[in-house]
Amino acid sequence: MSEQIIQVAERIRGLRLILDITPEEMAEVTDTTVEQYLGLESGENDFSFTFLFKCAQRFGVDIAEIVTGDMPKLSFYTITRAGEGLPIRRRAGFEYQHMAFLLKNRMAEPFIVKAPYNEEEQNKPIHLSTHAGQEFDLVLKGQLKMQLENHVEILNEGDSVYYNSDHGHGMIAAGGQDCTFLAIVIPEPDQEEKK
Repeated sequence: MSEQIIQVAERIRGLRLILDITPEEMAEVTDTTVEQYLGLESGENDFSFTFLFKCAQRFGVDIAEIVTGDMPKLSFYTITRAGEGLPIRRRAGFEYQHMAFLLKNRMAEPFIVKAPYNEEEQNKPIHLSTHAGQEFDLVLKGQLKMQLENHVEILNEGDSVYYNSDHGHGMIAAGGQDCTFLAIVIPEPDQEEKK
């Protein structure tokens, strides 16, 4: 595994120990088995964005703190220039760029996401994940195939979807090309107080 994955895993383990949270509780929080959770916490396996997001929510820290080890410092505004977001490369080639990682006390988590097109995925079930709160996704380039529980929708450039992310949701690039979209994750209000 890469050094970055090992460092993130060490931060997750350290926060869990400091907060006196059992691996069993974290497995429940992250929708994994205890064995899967411990594999992630030890750096043996790579993390999904949803896993990192749920860990940050449970620990009451900013996701950027888990990924970088640094706390956001700005309190008024932050500008993120094109291509300079905090890179979070998780989930089979998906690239996330956190667009406001330097601003503390955020009410939402804005990302530019690049989803790679994969022909093999097109006729397979889409992996669904859940996390507390709501999410808004806006397609900037390409086409996005969204699955929201039993509903499948195709979103084209300029199309958007807003949904309760407590429900199963997943997405893949469609239409024969990579897809770039804006994803804004909005935690539940009680989760926001922990930041």
